Amino acid sequence: ADVGPTVIPDGMDLDDAVLLTDVVPTGYQAAEMGGIKKGDTVVVFGAGPVGIMAARCAWLFGAGRVIIIDHVEYRLDFARKYCPCEAYNFLSLGDPVLFLKKATEWYGADVCIDAVGADASGSPIQSVAAKQLLMQGGATTALHWAINSVKKGGILSIVGVYGPIGAMVPIGNVVNKGITIRANQASVKRLLPRLIKHVQSGVLDPKPLITHRMPLNEISDAYRIFTSKLDNCIKPVLIP
Repeated sequence: ADVGPTVIPDGMDLDDAVLLTDVVPTGYQAAEMGGIKKGDTVVVFGAGPVGIMAARCAWLFGAGRVIIIDHVEYRLDFARKYCPCEAYNFLSLGDPVLFLKKATEWYGADVCIDAVGADASGSPIQSVAAKQLLMQGGATTALHWAINSVKKGGILSIVGVYGPIGAMVPIGNVVNKGITIRANQASVKRLLPRLIKHVQSGVLDPKPLITHRMPLNEISDAYRIFTSKLDNCIKPVLIP
């Protein structure tokens, strides 16, 4: 109680405040860890709430081009309008890595952000292998794409949640390409003062991420709608 809680400013919208507890700082830190420089091309894997926020925040750090990759069309449409950014369905790309190489004149992205983590859609072989080996992490498809899509000497920022899946990661590619990997959980307490100012000034507007408001006693339905991606859900909030 003496460390975690933060007093929000008078008059702050509670929708903004609740998103400042996780989605906004996680997305912001994903972009921050990317070490984005002016004009950089940033590719975000995953158009969930965190990935969308990471793409939005990439512009704050000076990105010159932002691309988001997913397969859920309504979330890609949302990202195009909200971030705004280029958004592509990997199911229509054939080979996403080849597509991104071509899109960056074969250099690769300056920064890749993995906002997917475990249980991502993608390679069934990886999913089955992970289960057979009792690996907590599940499929690492997005992580493989990110490693292979970032340029030599580029930066890979990971905020997607993984378990102990070291055997599933192409570490040789990381070494050969000289990739810097930065991964962490959100430093919410550290970032809150800065993010509160960004929200108050209008630099960040997280409220549009909230698509569903449901009473606390319907929490099971809220999780079902969110995890099953029903009713164009981006982020549900629970009302006590």
